[in-house]
Amino acid sequence: MAVIRPFSAIRPSREKVDKIAALPYDVYNRKEAKEVVEQNPQSFLRIDRAETQFEDSVDTYAPEVYQKAHDILWGMVEDGSFVKEEKSCYYIYELTMDGRTQTGIAACASIDDYEQGVIKKHENTRAEKEQDRINHVNICNAQTGPIFLAYRANAIINAVVDAVKKEEALYDFVSEDGIRHRVWVISKDVQIADVEKAFASVGEVYIADGHHRAASAVRVGQMRRKEHPGYTREEEFNYFLSVLFPDEQLMIMDYNRVVKDLHGMSNEAFLEKVSQLFEVELAGSQPVKPQKKGNFSMYLAGNWYRCTIPAKALSDHPVDGLDVSVLQQRLLSPVLGIGDPKTDSRIDFVGGIRGLEELERRCKEDCAVAFAMYPTSIQELFAVADAGLLMPPKSTWFEPKLRSGIFIHAL
Repeated sequence: MAVIRPFSAIRPSREKVDKIAALPYDVYNRKEAKEVVEQNPQSFLRIDRAETQFEDSVDTYAPEVYQKAHDILWGMVEDGSFVKEEKSCYYIYELTMDGRTQTGIAACASIDDYEQGVIKKHENTRAEKEQDRINHVNICNAQTGPIFLAYRANAIINAVVDAVKKEEALYDFVSEDGIRHRVWVISKDVQIADVEKAFASVGEVYIADGHHRAASAVRVGQMRRKEHPGYTREEEFNYFLSVLFPDEQLMIMDYNRVVKDLHGMSNEAFLEKVSQLFEVELAGSQPVKPQKKGNFSMYLAGNWYRCTIPAKALSDHPVDGLDVSVLQQRLLSPVLGIGDPKTDSRIDFVGGIRGLEELERRCKEDCAVAFAMYPTSIQELFAVADAGLLMPPKSTWFEPKLRSGIFIHAL
């Protein structure tokens, strides 16, 4: 049983939402974030990445950086740039990219569900990355970036969403990357009750993206519980900001690999090794996308190759059966010497949103070979999480990205 409850969002005024809404904090490095804020001084990045307000000599994680984020956020609440909803509501958040639409529910999920495994994860987190967002949430006294959750579609929730979407949208704007964002408020008591009850029947909920933000929000909630020994389950710090999408609407893009050298082999010797492990077909100089699970494409020395995983290498195991796992276990580790892709500097990962041309560019610039993967499916993600296992690093790339700054959950 998942506790997914409504909340009183702090949200941008209608006049400013298109300027405030920003991509997640972790898609930029410091230089890129600063450039975005310089071009758009109202961008939420100046709160999510408050080091943009300082000279580069100031450490990204300095206490004054987090305090600056707090001051800007609450200053914008005071001047009316942000408004606070009068009652606890659910929100419908629709994103349209390249003609494809996905619609989620913005709400608050329970830290108890996270700790007890009702909210399932498929990635490990790193303590140093957690600490940054712990500081940000704790000092801002608010969660500013939603966690991207997924659930198995529910007819009752779908019906409420369809009904509310017939009304006028609260927000309707197109961001600088061409993605359309629309938001509606689910404010009728009967609809709120229907959604809350329906989520309670859903069972498992899955983290699609935002493992570090989720872990950080939970840690802050645990800290607040210790600071308030008489707390009740109604306290806001027991919950974290999320947007939940039904599985039937989600698209996972490929997450591709580039390797900087061939581990001492010539192109010919490496191609011979690959041909011994997989069925390999020369495709020519034009980019080739893999068309189904069990296939991947390889770019080597100016040519593309179609590669098929042999039947004997396939597995029903939730993790070992992933294409990215087969590539790692059969080729990257034993042939190219990449034992731990999380730490080996010889491998890099390229999100599918960048296209196969980016793989060609990297091979011409600083890499020797590239592998284009068939996307991991949402069902494979669910299977790994249900088994209590972890995916290999960089197995999934979700698009479009949720904007930060549209919904804020005050603690």
